[in-house]
Amino acid sequence: MSSWPTDSELIAIKEAVAKMSGRDTEEVRVVVAPYRICPLGAHIDHQGGAVSAMTINKGILLGFVPSGGTEVQLRSAQFDGEVCFRVDEIQHPIGLANKNGAPKETSIWGTYARGALYALQTSKKNIKQGVVGYISGSDGLDSSGLSSSAAVGVAYLLALENANELTVSPTENIELDRLIENGYLGLRNGILDQSAILLSSYGCLTYMDCKKLPSQKNSLKMQTMDHKLVQAPELEKPFRILLAFSGLKQALTTNPGYNLRVAECQEAAKVLLTAYGNSELEPTLCNVEHEVYEAHKHELETVLARRAEHYFSENMRVTKGLEAWASGNLEEFGKLISASGLSSIENYECGAEPLIQLYKILLKAPGVYGARFSGAGFRGCCVAFVDAEKAEEAASYVKNEYEKAQPEFAKKLSGGTPVLICEAGDSARVL
Repeated sequence: MSSWPTDSELIAIKEAVAKMSGRDTEEVRVVVAPYRICPLGAHIDHQGGAVSAMTINKGILLGFVPSGGTEVQLRSAQFDGEVCFRVDEIQHPIGLANKNGAPKETSIWGTYARGALYALQTSKKNIKQGVVGYISGSDGLDSSGLSSSAAVGVAYLLALENANELTVSPTENIELDRLIENGYLGLRNGILDQSAILLSSYGCLTYMDCKKLPSQKNSLKMQTMDHKLVQAPELEKPFRILLAFSGLKQALTTNPGYNLRVAECQEAAKVLLTAYGNSELEPTLCNVEHEVYEAHKHELETVLARRAEHYFSENMRVTKGLEAWASGNLEEFGKLISASGLSSIENYECGAEPLIQLYKILLKAPGVYGARFSGAGFRGCCVAFVDAEKAEEAASYVKNEYEKAQPEFAKKLSGGTPVLICEAGDSARVL
């Protein structure tokens, strides 16, 4: 079983809620919403590719009790102040995203709680009772590319549903969390993150086929993502997951970023589909057969050729990665992760210099099977799989080498942990 949350973490959060509500600690329920990593399947979900994911033993804890009325009262371990509202207040979209799809800055940390209520109201769920709650995220993991926002949204949904005695499936909660981010906040992200958080299982690699995902344009209909859980056999050597932080918390403005890459992938698909006489199909790379790509890739401009090469090679790495995982071959699994990281740099052309250096340092660390960027690769951290017996040695090596390579960014990590050793986690749930 997952080693998180610990007894001391649960006691602390229950005591905080008991103090706020005047109730006994035994009455306090706790939502566990883990962060996620995607070992393979980088940057291809928006093109209908296949991805792999698993949760880690870090994330969001939300202690709560039903409020007994319509009031919602929330406090945070990370942010000051108190968020209060009523569940009978109709919530309206606030559109925190700007026209380029990037989130605007907001100091209202309770936005996702209101967004959860908005999603439940939009889906006609009978929410009559609020919660008194205290939320806390694992230390030092902000801006880290681990989908903390999706975990927060899922946590608020599960708390409100539990307090109102609603039975909601993981599939439906995936859609409800999408309503928070797409409908309420106006963000352009998909459903990969919340799917990983809600569908993963301890000891398994979660495989998700994004090709089945319908268009999200103006759609509030239920979306599903074909998935399966792949169990690894009893491993001869246990593994750990390293999270190595770059100190880069904002994407560099010189990098055109996420939206441009999506457009380039679509343009590549359009060229390939037109070349094969299938221009009526939606221009996403999943609609291009691999044989068509091989036959017509010479017709792509250099940049578009790189984007297409990343998509098709990454899809293949996901398939091979599932086979390696299912057979317990961590060496092969790790090599595929590292190849994914290299393709992200050379073909997808993402990754700021500090992250690229961190990736290269991880590849040389003792016991590391493989590494790549975590998240989009424009800021945040790198993730690596490592032999459990060498995890401490590897973490020390990475810390020391990164301090030499990027002293200024390494200084920004002095208050936190430069390299975190994690284990695999479980799915989001209420304790």
